Amino acid sequence: MEFSDYLRDLADPATHLSVAGLQQLHDLNREQVETFRSAWPQIPAERRRQVVRRLIELAEDSVDLNFDAVFFVALGDEDAAVRCDAVRGFWEYERQDLIGPLLRLLETDEEPEVRAEAALSLGRFVLLREFGSLREQHFQQVELGLRRTIEDDLEEDEVRARALESIAASGRPWVQEAILAAYQSEAPRVVVSALHAMGRSCQPRWLPVLTQELTNDDPEIRYEAALALGSLADRTAVSHLAALLDDPDLEVKQAAIAALGQIGGGEAKSMLRSVIKDSSTSVREAASAALAEADFAEDPLSVEYRV
Repeated sequence: MEFSDYLRDLADPATHLSVAGLQQLHDLNREQVETFRSAWPQIPAERRRQVVRRLIELAEDSVDLNFDAVFFVALGDEDAAVRCDAVRGFWEYERQDLIGPLLRLLETDEEPEVRAEAALSLGRFVLLREFGSLREQHFQQVELGLRRTIEDDLEEDEVRARALESIAASGRPWVQEAILAAYQSEAPRVVVSALHAMGRSCQPRWLPVLTQELTNDDPEIRYEAALALGSLADRTAVSHLAALLDDPDLEVKQAAIAALGQIGGGEAKSMLRSVIKDSSTSVREAASAALAEADFAEDPLSVEYRV
């Protein structure tokens, strides 16, 4: 089938979105991209949403499929849900040509959910810079955009929170100051993001704050503090996490289990074994997975995990 013929079928909501058909959108050449760009706005909005979401699923199932050209077109869609999903479609994309489009969405998109998604997506470039895989000039663009968002008091809390979480892995001094300011905020969503950012920062200075928050009355705070301690992977946190293994909130309990798996070591593994026979199936599964992670960290070549 000719590409233009397939696009006509794609526009018809009554036509099934088959895998074979959608694969025609793989690795488009320049001419096909322009044909697709012209046809895309003529497709009904709900259908466009279905297409982008289905492409994301296919790309996750097969690393050989490349729908990046479609996602780039969809970033400029008039429908906010399509734009959000298009950003998510770049979940493993690391080329610098995505930085500009994401920054434009962050700074100019009228929908806060799109701005928040763009802010979150920019976090990969912060990590790439920390690993030495992104040039300073490109990182500075990302840093400036995220910093402006974080410091914009008129911006939605969710957008500022996502921006903080994304920049948290950077070693810039101002980032640690921003995390502290967010933690001291009166906005609950921003406080939660600060705890998340503490974990991503890999800075041991936040250990006292996080261990203290394990006793917070708010289960969401306990949950985020536990996960952040897991990210820091400091074994001094193990004894503090022990109390959460009896937390009345299931998600908090599971977060503590996951954190112990990330931290590893004899004490953490002993605690995980103590809950491996819990009456809750979800708790048993979480403990088994965490114990496997701890074992793997000690012996990556091992193919047998203790359960």
